[in-house]
Amino acid sequence: MKKRIVIFASGSGTNTQNVIKYFQHKEIAEVIYVLSNKKDAKVLERAKALQIEAASFSKAEILNPEGVLATLKSLKPDLIVLAGFLLKFPQHIIEAFPNKVINIHPALLPKYGGKGMYGHHVHEAVVANKETETGITIHFVNENYDEGAIIFQAATPVTFLDTAEDVASLVHELEYEWLPKIIEELLTEE
Repeated sequence: MKKRIVIFASGSGTNTQNVIKYFQHKEIAEVIYVLSNKKDAKVLERAKALQIEAASFSKAEILNPEGVLATLKSLKPDLIVLAGFLLKFPQHIIEAFPNKVINIHPALLPKYGGKGMYGHHVHEAVVANKETETGITIHFVNENYDEGAIIFQAATPVTFLDTAEDVASLVHELEYEWLPKIIEELLTEE
């Protein structure tokens, strides 16, 4: 029986789309549901276009233990993946799914993590601080932003000529390459 993946995302959903496509022809797992805190997020369209059920929810629904948590319990996911999900993930969901909630962050944590450090904010900070490398971190989710145990990191060089957009492009390449592979490894280890 295939392992079940649920993805939470807030934005355009390119990582979500990539993960869905990666597992479409794999026996180990499948993305069964996509959830977003934004009803107009492009990720919902991308999921539906790939025949994956998708829905949005309000902040009140994710904070209410009878809301999103009830949906997740009915879905019985083997892994919950945060891919560009911008809300702090609630403690009651983390506790209900111990070591089953992971996040991908667009920097080499612990650098450039924490509240407000996402997407272009991270890439602009990397350029402003003249970093010579950046990358991605895939980590377990705990009660604090970007502080859960690190599962995997991959780095890419940054030159003094790179703009924040260049850095974003480099980081996206790493995300697309590694997120599906690390999900597969985690589900294989179970």
